[in-house]
Amino acid sequence: MPGTRKLGRATDHRKAMLRAMVTYLLEKGKIETTVTRAKEVSAMTEKMITLGKAGDLHSKRQALSYITKESVAKKLFDEIAPSYSGREGGYTKIVKIGPRRGDAAEMAIIQLV
Repeated sequence: MPGTRKLGRATDHRKAMLRAMVTYLLEKGKIETTVTRAKEVSAMTEKMITLGKAGDLHSKRQALSYITKESVAKKLFDEIAPSYSGREGGYTKIVKIGPRRGDAAEMAIIQLV
């Protein structure tokens, strides 16, 4: 599928990492990571919030199959998604914060709007 970033990882590792990062972002509301990872996490988080807005049983099962913590999935459907009811997309914001000290990778903060 064109457009997917490989992030220098095997498929299974990449998927597991993204699931963990999306779960953490929904739990805490903000994470610091590289710009490339932030863009991938942003795309998946938007999809999860869209599922949360649908709110039907199928959406809940799809979200639970991706999000690694049941409590975070419950929070998504009960608190996060309803707060975006009047908004059509654009649930996350990426703010670049400059290069990382060790390897000069471009860093960013991704947060829920």
